[in-house]
Amino acid sequence: MGVKGLSSLLKDYSQIYQDIRFRDSKLLVDGTNLAYDLYDMANLDQNHGGEYLAFQVQVQALFKALIDCEIKAYVVIDGGSGTSDIRLDTRMDRQRALLEKIPAALKGKKMGIFPPSIMSVFEQTLNDMKVPLVKCFGEADGQLAALAKDWSFPVLSGDTDFFIYALPKGVLPLHHFQWDSGQRTGASSYIPCKLYTTSSFCTFFNINDQLLPVFASLAWNDYVNLRDESTRWAGGRAPGRPTTSNRAPRLEGLLSWLGARNDRTTEDTLTAAMADMSQLARREVQKSMLEYRLPSSSLRGFFSEGTVLPLPAELSWVPEWVRASLARGDLGADILMHRRKILRIQVESSNLKSSNLTSKPIRQVLYGVLLAQGGGEVEEVDRVGLEPNRVKVQPLVQGAAQRLRLDSLPQADRAVRLRVCLETLGVEEETLEGVPAHLRLPVAVTRYWLRRASPEPTLLKALLMVMVQGELMRQNGTAGRQGYTNHHSQPLDGVVAHRFNQWQACLKDASQLNLLLCKPLPEPHFAWLYQGRLVHRRQKQLQEREPEDIVQDDQFRRLYRRLLGAVTQTERRAGGPEAQLRASMEHLHLSTLDEEEEELGGAAGLDQGSDRPRVTVRTRNRTKDRKDRSRNPELWRKQEREGWL
Repeated sequence: MGVKGLSSLLKDYSQIYQDIRFRDSKLLVDGTNLAYDLYDMANLDQNHGGEYLAFQVQVQALFKALIDCEIKAYVVIDGGSGTSDIRLDTRMDRQRALLEKIPAALKGKKMGIFPPSIMSVFEQTLNDMKVPLVKCFGEADGQLAALAKDWSFPVLSGDTDFFIYALPKGVLPLHHFQWDSGQRTGASSYIPCKLYTTSSFCTFFNINDQLLPVFASLAWNDYVNLRDESTRWAGGRAPGRPTTSNRAPRLEGLLSWLGARNDRTTEDTLTAAMADMSQLARREVQKSMLEYRLPSSSLRGFFSEGTVLPLPAELSWVPEWVRASLARGDLGADILMHRRKILRIQVESSNLKSSNLTSKPIRQVLYGVLLAQGGGEVEEVDRVGLEPNRVKVQPLVQGAAQRLRLDSLPQADRAVRLRVCLETLGVEEETLEGVPAHLRLPVAVTRYWLRRASPEPTLLKALLMVMVQGELMRQNGTAGRQGYTNHHSQPLDGVVAHRFNQWQACLKDASQLNLLLCKPLPEPHFAWLYQGRLVHRRQKQLQEREPEDIVQDDQFRRLYRRLLGAVTQTERRAGGPEAQLRASMEHLHLSTLDEEEEELGGAAGLDQGSDRPRVTVRTRNRTKDRKDRSRNPELWRKQEREGWL
């Protein structure tokens, strides 16, 4: 999470860095930091729920640049709080800070509230590219630094915590890593970048490198809130500092104070620094110091031999397959260790209940399968209005889930595991017949969302349009024309955003349940399912036009109708949201998929067929559209192209 103010301080002293040409090496990557920084540096939109396809393109391009320069990357990502739970207060403060930013984000400002599925897209993309990836049990900093010291290779990260560890090959700061400006010298390619080492930093500021953990712990580290004590360090100035600069004077004062104590031990210096501190501040500093003690790395065995990472003694009961799932990134560890889940903050109207509540029943089943009936309640951290809210949630073990045991779950009949998933979503298996395999979970989630959230018909159709567009581009092996994906500074409809956020929360939680159940349904391709600015734009277009008037493409029409039919197919029981949605579409002509395929000459282009009739949509404006198209063909060709923007 970083030493606050250190990046700003180093901007004034760029001579601490060394310019290098990086190539032909191993590279240890701080995956969590890279994913969010990469999304931010690409200026992708943050407020409409995510530009996942454009983000995937960025991830692919970066790691291809590494491969071109013969750089072997090993990616390590955070897995939770770890055993100490030391950063819980910091995480709660960050939740509160994010909530305070929602009103500004709704006005269009870029506030650092990141979309919920960034890490899912990041991990899936790296797995597809066969990039070695592991998720640590807790925060990854210590394990990653220990492996960097063990292997003697640099770390790529924007997290200034790594600037404190004495790493033999140093750190490549992410913001100076020019991966998109690769150059060639002779037959080799290289990436221009800067190298940071603790030896260069300590030489410049004339301090003992053993005092760096003291510096970080006192410098208002993420662990330490020393506002009251911070003024005592002000007033120092390093040699050569520009007199016009006012950045981080407190850090320089602290460095000057530490430099005057180079002849003292770390313990003596720390004792002197804490002399006038409160008991709470002292405890925070001492806890922070412990975090800079490098552990023995268990990552070498994972990357070299595939050895499953060890868990703490408190989780000795966890089955081996769950440990492997944790390491792969399929599951998070905080539920197991702390009986806690901190839910994502999203940009939405704060006058409405949190969008996470829609998927709460899904999470309750997940907790029940993972912790069993006697596992105790799970604390969820969500929001009420613009305030963090902590609430106890009861795990559920009911229906087919009662036949499962965690230790033998991978050996359980797939039909039982599938039944647990579909029972949770309230979907019958035959409803998904004819839906492409990897879209079955998103379609089931959409039926669940339709029933729980009761969205306007335009929202459902917009969501399905974007889903179909993504699927067709995936089939064609191209990212296609995604339209505008940069951050959009216009005000956002908070109610519409809330509805789409509900769907994303349902998809994310259902995907987690599906992974825990050992994938009875294929894992969906997150990058192709949802594009935020596009889905919001579609929703506005659909207030006056129908999907098939916006996108003039037979392949699109067939798949769209198939998914719409699966989502809105009438349940065995009468009524329900599906029936209400059909009633709201009475102004449309309804036809079966068989009739449409006869009109279009078959169902070519669909992954799978179905013998069951499906409800599809034709508008009364079709004849008028054809006439308008013939009168102004150039305009219609332009509108057809814009339909894919």
